[in-house]
Amino acid sequence: MALVGSYVALSKPLVLVFPIFLLAWLRFGIGGLAMWRWVRKPADEAPLSAHTRRLLFLESFLGNFLFSIFMLFGVSMTTAVSAGVVMSSIPAVVALLSWLFLRERIGWRSLGGIACAAIGITLFSLQKVDSATALASDTTGPWGMDRVLLGNLLVFAAVVCEAAYVVIGKRLTDGLGPKRISAIINLWGFALVTPMGIWAAWHFDFSAVSVPIWGLLVFYALAASMWTVWLWMTGLKRVPASHAGVFTIMLPISAAAIGVIFMGERLGSLQMLAFAIALFGLVLATLPARRVRPPAST
Repeated sequence: MALVGSYVALSKPLVLVFPIFLLAWLRFGIGGLAMWRWVRKPADEAPLSAHTRRLLFLESFLGNFLFSIFMLFGVSMTTAVSAGVVMSSIPAVVALLSWLFLRERIGWRSLGGIACAAIGITLFSLQKVDSATALASDTTGPWGMDRVLLGNLLVFAAVVCEAAYVVIGKRLTDGLGPKRISAIINLWGFALVTPMGIWAAWHFDFSAVSVPIWGLLVFYALAASMWTVWLWMTGLKRVPASHAGVFTIMLPISAAAIGVIFMGERLGSLQMLAFAIALFGLVLATLPARRVRPPAST
């Protein structure tokens, strides 16, 4: 999640150069080239069942494809402040879906960690109220809906997609290795975005892209499609999904740190307090539980 936050922040220059669908297509393509050996089935792994194939498709469709679409269009209609507040619900939604579909028990410390994550990220978002720009005067969106309301609903749809990604990933790690999961869902993402990617590439001038931007694109592709997925799936083999959901607080924390260190952004006192609360929640949820010692025999 810390790596996700870093590449989200560092990918801002890429969005200014590449169309969204072309950027996604190049990301999945570069990731596929890097992971082509991971697609092959290991000798000790069972053949893919129809149920597992459906889960792999859903993992990519929800976590890669729809998440990006909902988030990009949602943020374009609402403010960054509102989007940040909505995104702070990810740990709670992960815990809810884990309870519903995986029957995982949510302990009081995990609940405390989720609450701290929500409080911390909400405080962090509220600090930006003064610098948030006003939306366009035309507040009417598609189907006559208010643009801000529709944008917030789309961001929350992205939250549900991200939570589903965590829960489905937990199911997949029961029978597949992290490397193969990463490679297969990347191939599905490439297939889903290829029609729109080809259309965007047809009208794009690749010669105008500078060498540093190409280097940043390679980092973005490897981080988004390969490294982060492999790390996340490896962790999910050993950690309950509801427990893992608390770690999503590292996404905005890491993104903000990159902004301060490399982009000259300032960190206010309320933001520092927000980070402290969020990190306390992470520690609270991940500390090992005390072992109850049996009474000494007399």
